[in-house]
Amino acid sequence: MCVSVVGSGCRVRDLVYDASLWGVNHLMPRMVKSLEITIKLKSNLLSKDGYHGDCIWEDSTYRPREYTIHLDSKQKKPYLIQTLMHELVHVKQWARGELKDIYNSSHLSKWNGVVYDTNVTNYDDLPWEIEAHKKETDLYTKWLNQSSYKNAKWVND
Repeated sequence: MCVSVVGSGCRVRDLVYDASLWGVNHLMPRMVKSLEITIKLKSNLLSKDGYHGDCIWEDSTYRPREYTIHLDSKQKKPYLIQTLMHELVHVKQWARGELKDIYNSSHLSKWNGVVYDTNVTNYDDLPWEIEAHKKETDLYTKWLNQSSYKNAKWVND
């Protein structure tokens, strides 16, 4: 697996890198060697673009292996890592073929064989978002308890 983290300061990059390795190994242990993930830390992504993070595939609509994740680096660290875990769930969904973007449409996606129109279905009602929101906090908690960061000052800030 190739994970690269760019942007922000070295401490935040190291934190995101460590958490991303744990997340990929936890969510997709058999795919570790075949994934390439670039994580771009951007300042004030929420205020500029209206979201904390996003994930896009870069290579193929069928079980892609190359991804770019954008994260708002101005989030507090616990939320930054929860956002990362949320986006890694999306990587898992695409890599396993659970989620497929329909190649000739910018607003149609297929989830476990069912087509959803993202222009019609509310974001919070999309099944892939429901799964990612459901898992992000649990993944963060498990990662934190297994990491060297569990006693860091920022954990309880």
